[in-house]
Amino acid sequence: NIFNSKYVLASRETATDVDYNGIESVIAHEYFHNWTGNRCTVSSWFQLTLKEGLTVFRDQQFSADMGSASVVRIGNVLRLRSSQFPQDSGPMAHPIRPESYIEISNFYTATVYQKGAEVIRMLHTLLGPKGFRKGTDLYFERHDGQAVTCEDWLSAMADANPDVDLEQFKLWYSQAGTPVLHVNSSIDADSNVARIEFEQMIPPTPGEPVKKPMLIPVSVGVIGPDGEAVEFSVGNTGAKVAETVLCVREEKQDFELHGVPKGSVLSVLRGFSAPVVLKRSDMTHDDALFMMAHDTDEFNRWEACQELMTQLILQNVELAQSGKEMLPLDDSVIKAFETSLRDERVDSMLRAYVMALPSETVLLEIMKVADPIAVHEARGFVRKQLSSKLSQCLSEIIQSVGSTLDAEEYSIDAEAQGKRALRNAALDLLYASDSSTRTKCLEQVRSATNMTDALSAFATLVCGPDCEEREVAIAEFQTKWSGDYLVMDKWLRLQAAAPRSDALEVVRRLVNNKAFDIANPNNVYAVLGGFSMANPFGFHSSTPPGAA
Repeated sequence: NIFNSKYVLASRETATDVDYNGIESVIAHEYFHNWTGNRCTVSSWFQLTLKEGLTVFRDQQFSADMGSASVVRIGNVLRLRSSQFPQDSGPMAHPIRPESYIEISNFYTATVYQKGAEVIRMLHTLLGPKGFRKGTDLYFERHDGQAVTCEDWLSAMADANPDVDLEQFKLWYSQAGTPVLHVNSSIDADSNVARIEFEQMIPPTPGEPVKKPMLIPVSVGVIGPDGEAVEFSVGNTGAKVAETVLCVREEKQDFELHGVPKGSVLSVLRGFSAPVVLKRSDMTHDDALFMMAHDTDEFNRWEACQELMTQLILQNVELAQSGKEMLPLDDSVIKAFETSLRDERVDSMLRAYVMALPSETVLLEIMKVADPIAVHEARGFVRKQLSSKLSQCLSEIIQSVGSTLDAEEYSIDAEAQGKRALRNAALDLLYASDSSTRTKCLEQVRSATNMTDALSAFATLVCGPDCEEREVAIAEFQTKWSGDYLVMDKWLRLQAAAPRSDALEVVRRLVNNKAFDIANPNNVYAVLGGFSMANPFGFHSSTPPGAA
């Protein structure tokens, strides 16, 4: 990556906030390799996750310190779910430390890197920041200047923290697949005791039909009926905490939380403390609305919104497949969204994330039988309703945040990035039901003083229906930026990934456009990768057959 100019060169006119953050992350990653990869290097390719998973975790922590930790965490999990979870559930599933390879370039996978980072993060969660630091200090002290193995790393962690048993944890290095963690809970009103039951299941993967139970750290909190965090104790220890980590080691295991009043809701897997698929049979529709408004863990607050919208979209997918009329959103859902969007105590970037419904790729991964066309229709139906019913709220956000940004000097700090993201997300959502925003989007493409705002408005037009403003924006954008190949790379990708029924024809036109160079890897990834990996509707559309 350090040799890719898109991760080195940037200016406000040509680079988006995402580009700046990518540069920050990549430069940090390569710098951190000085210790985790160079001074302590690996003894063989099979140990690759030791340096890459660990260094990805370090660059993620750095980015979290530089910006909003919860927003960075959401971004990490979105990438994990969209790229690594599918790998874990497919024919190419492999552990983070594979046993064999045919071609070494095949080793550089989302599993080795991203899941590898999640395994390191679980160690950080199990040991705590101080215990993890003790382990890393011992690791560097022992192995500076050596070629080492994953066992050397785990030995240092265990020796520095003798009170924590990490033997079972080693399975994360040798066992493939994403664990599915089923959760059920109940609260006894008389004793104020919550019983939480876990059951883990790991689907079979190629070469591994039978799995062993994993050590899964599950961070848990309690939100009381008044919307405030509740202090509780695990078992009858008497030690009150606002959050704890439950170590699920068995296939079926339960815990008791004392001091939990009736009407409370359990906040489970806070901060996404383990790379698992969480299935909660105890979470009702009303509970999800409540957690969306009150969960004190910002990741889980966002997750409650994602879970809620996933259920509603998939319900409408089933209706669309059977030829029935799709269900409108009830007022409670609209109210929960508006409450979250208007809550100025919440990070602006997080509010922008709330407006982003679960992606079509994520929804398809959940389904037993994927139906890209029905998913696209159902998701669009739900999104249009949100847009229409929240139109006043969205317009006010666009106006108020826009006025603030216009009065401030341009900055790439986390606060300014959050404001830009919030305003642009509101404009994008409003566009779904209000055709009058087409003119505003085109004006923003033309007059924006930074690429973040220009490209966001351009993306809104490109991913929308045919209209004059869309065609003008595509032509003018190319004319203006034809001399900058990094910007044109964005122009190519957005069109290739636009969810249109004629997406295949769009791709054919793009590969014949003067902006496309088959010898440029970024161009190829932008067009062919954007079409095949980021455009399930366009790829599978039947008019014409995109997958043909």
